[in-house]
Amino acid sequence: MPRKPFVPGAALVVAAALAAGLTACTGGSGSDGEEGDAKSGGTSTSSQAAEPGRYQTLPEACGLPARSSLRGMLPGGGQHLSRDEAKKIYDGQPDITYDTDRRVGCRWTRETTAGTRHLSLDIQRVVSYDAAVSDDDKAQGVYDSKALAAKIPSGGNGSPSPADPSPSATKSEGKGEGKGEGTGTTTNSSTDKKEQTPSGSPSGASTPAADPSADLSDSTAPRVLDDLGDAAFLNDKLVTADSGVHRDVTVVFRTSNVIVTLTYDQWSTDKTMLPESQELQDKARSLAGELSESLSE
Repeated sequence: MPRKPFVPGAALVVAAALAAGLTACTGGSGSDGEEGDAKSGGTSTSSQAAEPGRYQTLPEACGLPARSSLRGMLPGGGQHLSRDEAKKIYDGQPDITYDTDRRVGCRWTRETTAGTRHLSLDIQRVVSYDAAVSDDDKAQGVYDSKALAAKIPSGGNGSPSPADPSPSATKSEGKGEGKGEGTGTTTNSSTDKKEQTPSGSPSGASTPAADPSADLSDSTAPRVLDDLGDAAFLNDKLVTADSGVHRDVTVVFRTSNVIVTLTYDQWSTDKTMLPESQELQDKARSLAGELSESLSE
């Protein structure tokens, strides 16, 4: 049989059309797949990224408390101060830190014939480097560790929880604390009367007959504070040392990713003159509220 004539041009046109169709199909499916992966991946990444904290910097610590607040917390008992003396006391001494965007602090001291009062302020900005953990959650973990170390009752009314240590255990653990006094004995505000009487003293040394911490009500006992920042607690310790007696009141609160620790104490070389818990706590809480409002502005 005679062969059909071969037309090269027609074959080339058909081949080119087939190649174009295959390329279009392959490119279209590949493009759709890549676009879908990119979208799904972007959505997954954004859903896992935790929220950053509210605070990216920190204020200057010594300038936060109002001058009127400092005067009330550092009374002079009628002692007149020169301008230079007042500036030295109320300006405070800033803490040395290497990154003022992460931590700042300040300390104030005033000595009088009635005793010495100290006020210290520490402000820490917490940053989480875990994309799945927010700065606020990381800060809450740091706050919880501080509350646990201070043995703050879990309830808000100051009532000790079953896990709280006994007064005798608290006294035993407190030895050696107290502002660097090697022989000091620390007692929590919930300490019972036996530890405050001469018969309860292992050394037999005389101690005050009446101790305000022995009859602390729920309103002055170490406790959780419900009306300060996102979370807060107050601790109160009476410390007896060879050089005298002092009461330390500490307020710790968290606001977003910032944790503020305020410590206010009063020293007395006369062990019969015990610092009053209520006064120190009221002033410490008042200043803590002032600081919380300043940080929220």
